[in-house]
Amino acid sequence: MNIKELFNTHLLKSLPKIESFHPFFEEASSRFLKVGGKHFRAQLLLTVVFCKDKEQIQNALDAALAVEFIHSYSLIHDDLPAMDNADLRRGEQTLHKSYDEATAILVGDGLNTEAFLILAKSKLKEAVKISLIETLAFNAGLNGMVLGQAIDCFFENKKLNLEELKFLHTHKTAMLIAASLKMGAIICELSKEECEKIYNIGLKIGLVFQINDDIIDETLDEKQSGKPSKNDINKNSFVNLLGLSKAKDAKQELLIEIDNDLNFIDNQLCLMIKELIKRYLQG
Repeated sequence: MNIKELFNTHLLKSLPKIESFHPFFEEASSRFLKVGGKHFRAQLLLTVVFCKDKEQIQNALDAALAVEFIHSYSLIHDDLPAMDNADLRRGEQTLHKSYDEATAILVGDGLNTEAFLILAKSKLKEAVKISLIETLAFNAGLNGMVLGQAIDCFFENKKLNLEELKFLHTHKTAMLIAASLKMGAIICELSKEECEKIYNIGLKIGLVFQINDDIIDETLDEKQSGKPSKNDINKNSFVNLLGLSKAKDAKQELLIEIDNDLNFIDNQLCLMIKELIKRYLQG
């Protein structure tokens, strides 16, 4: 089973449908989703389900979709003039450039709330749905991704130390990645201990993801990365704090830790997560 293709098919079948006389709001709400992306978080969630309870894979697609909606909203808002003021994302014009700033804000708001509607209507047990909603809301909300973004914006042009930098990016990036793995475990009704073990591995994967993103910003041009490069000069990035060479070393150290941690979980799941890491984070 190709999990990425399975999810892509579900995503394209599940684009927002909005009935109104607005000339382009429905199109704008789908545009960023249709552009593509790695769908790394969705693949992590579905990989857990595939390995631990394959019969739930169809029911898990909506949970993966909810995570992708949250991630997409966060990128749309991150690109806004009040934040990164970016012109390009995934090789295409950002939404506020394609349409206008108000549309981009509202599309982001809409995808954020739609994610929880998708979870509420999913074909999963009620207790599982509540746990998924709680997990996604906590990790994407005030104590997770939103807090990380707030710190990132406030401390731009103000240098953080390494522990503060890890706190920032654990919240801004790593917690949603960890939540994706945990949500897969919740769907499979794994024990609390198993859910926390896989969540903690996800936090480390999330930090590797961020360090890798910082390295890409430093080393690839705009055409290669699909977004503005050398764009983090005033930001608290691992490359800016440690330098390129030591950032690469920090990434490798974390990858070794993750590799060791994965050896203590289900063998098939271990191998599939390692494959995703190899595909997306070891370039």
